[in-house]
Amino acid sequence: MTIKFGFYGRVSTEDNQDPQASRAWQLHRARALIESRGGEIVAEFFDIDKSRSIPWQLRPHAAALIEELKDPLRGFDAVVIGEPQRAFYGNQYSLTFPLFEHFGVPLWVPEVGGPIDPANEAHDMIMGVFGGLSKGERNRIKIRVRAAMAAITATEGRFLGGRPPYGYLLQDAGPHPNPGKAADGRRLRRLVADPVTSRVVRWIYSEFLKGRGYLDLAEDLTRQGILSPSASDPGRNKHRDQRAWSRYAVRVILTNPRYTGHQVWNKQRKDEVLLDVENVALGTTTKQRWNTKDQWIWSEHPVHDAIVSVEEYQRVQEILATRARGQYSQRPRPTRRPYALRGVLFCGYCERRMQGNWNNQQAYYRCRFPNQYAILNDLHHPKAVYLREAKILDEVDGWLATAFGPDARERTIAAMTEQAIAPNETVLLDLRQQLPKCDRKRSQHRSTLDAGGDPIEIFSWINETKNERARLEEELKTVPAVQPTSVAEIRSMIEEIGDLVRLIGEADSGDKAELYMRLGLKLTYYPEKQYLEARIEPEPLRRRSVCFRAKLHKLNA
Repeated sequence: MTIKFGFYGRVSTEDNQDPQASRAWQLHRARALIESRGGEIVAEFFDIDKSRSIPWQLRPHAAALIEELKDPLRGFDAVVIGEPQRAFYGNQYSLTFPLFEHFGVPLWVPEVGGPIDPANEAHDMIMGVFGGLSKGERNRIKIRVRAAMAAITATEGRFLGGRPPYGYLLQDAGPHPNPGKAADGRRLRRLVADPVTSRVVRWIYSEFLKGRGYLDLAEDLTRQGILSPSASDPGRNKHRDQRAWSRYAVRVILTNPRYTGHQVWNKQRKDEVLLDVENVALGTTTKQRWNTKDQWIWSEHPVHDAIVSVEEYQRVQEILATRARGQYSQRPRPTRRPYALRGVLFCGYCERRMQGNWNNQQAYYRCRFPNQYAILNDLHHPKAVYLREAKILDEVDGWLATAFGPDARERTIAAMTEQAIAPNETVLLDLRQQLPKCDRKRSQHRSTLDAGGDPIEIFSWINETKNERARLEEELKTVPAVQPTSVAEIRSMIEEIGDLVRLIGEADSGDKAELYMRLGLKLTYYPEKQYLEARIEPEPLRRRSVCFRAKLHKLNA
């Protein structure tokens, strides 16, 4: 008799591991255990780029496996794990195995030679030891890596990776000192001052020392037509507003010590914090936090081009310290406000997410674009846009129930079919948005030339921008056409959406936020017209660029 198995594995790419190779050897170990007993793997659950410290409930495929355990009609009889140290960390085994035992699903691991016996103390001890070894291995690796990076920073000042700060470019610095990595073609890189943006950084420091503020500098830079850091590197900053300089972008430049020519490391750290202090059994998650300045590691000597002097940087930090009001704390709030529309409500003026704001024991949402970004001539935006959650929540839920309920399902499918967009429309839109940015760069270069810059160097920049624009135009011509999503695919997605909509009506604010995100709900609020535009882009649809949008009734003033 063939025993049907579900397979679970996990790999973290933090250490440059190959997910395919890791999955292959974990599957090989699992099959070696079960095939001699007539076993066959019929379902796979494999988490990629998820740390072992993350609880099973927060790993997508591990959570899906737990949900399958609850289904009596699941397609497998048992679960096999090829490498317990990859699957369980710390006390995760003792928190997870009772679920397998409760639903009557045997868990097989190579270390015990077959299924784990709940009544066998030796099995329980072995699995507990592997969880401790997994935690110890991760901690040892973390300690070694941090010690090595601190030493490399202090003694060599080597560039340790990541994107270069605004004002710098990356330059080849020769082969990697590790012979094995050098043989594979790995090379070191170093920071060099960018001829254009480094001047902007010097100007920001100079003007700030004259007494100007963040927003004043941001508005001046925007008026001059100088691209913001996000707009200078749009490929890696799609999540940020690229139309204007923000006050926070100016602040980041003024507080970055690497402009002094020194390499600086350990400005941030990763801490493991409890998911719920009232329920320790839920486990921990990793959060990134700021270190105090006395914990930063500075290189002993300057190792790359200095854009500002150490003295200028220190004077700026002294000014910032005197301007600070009170003591700023990086500690999170002890409790979290229940914002049902968290992350799904956008401002119709600037298209940015509106922020939750608790006022008079009620949830509000606000957008303060002019308070954070420079004001653009072509963007009219009030000082603050406010919207009360209770004003729209019932109407949003009512629209969802109507549009995706059984009675309106066929009408909704027809509407989504008409609006279905081929996948490559997104690629075309992105390419078309980059063309005006090339034109703005050329205008910026001409302004630099008029200001007395080196003609030979500036003409080389102009030619590079021309070549970039020509490359984008060629890519626009070569983007292939792809068929839009079929009616059958849309029908399947609508059925999934209908299941979520039924849950929303019974959920509290905290659960609604998660359901709205899973549903792919996007709301855009237009204050002047007093109406709300609703758009559904669920995860399967987002990859196919299919959506369904509707304008809700005009809101009451």
